[in-house]
Amino acid sequence: MSLEQAEGVVRAVVVYDGRLLLVPDADGWTLPSGTPEPAETAQATAARIVYELTGYLVDGTEPLEPRETAGETAVVCQLLSESPSDGGRFSPEQVRWAPMEETAGTPLPENVRTYLRGHTPV
Repeated sequence: MSLEQAEGVVRAVVVYDGRLLLVPDADGWTLPSGTPEPAETAQATAARIVYELTGYLVDGTEPLEPRETAGETAVVCQLLSESPSDGGRFSPEQVRWAPMEETAGTPLPENVRTYLRGHTPV
């Protein structure tokens, strides 16, 4: 596991029970994302932004390869809590757990698409 300081935008890829966690943005739905704080790793940034946006606790496990694409890093996260805590920017009704087959129209980085293809339920 790499513990390098993160730069640019970090996107959290949270997959649970064949579904992908998405949050609203101006164009529809997107991965939870944000910028790192000083000396913060990509894994820590991903965990923090998911909690701040949704209230879900996750563990940022590993950045996807390639590690950085156009100033962005995508980090796979494991869900640690099935229910969100209060205080996320978005309420549970405002976030979406999208079935994998429904993410085709969602704009996602190619390394995330590749990862999701390997995790689509049969």
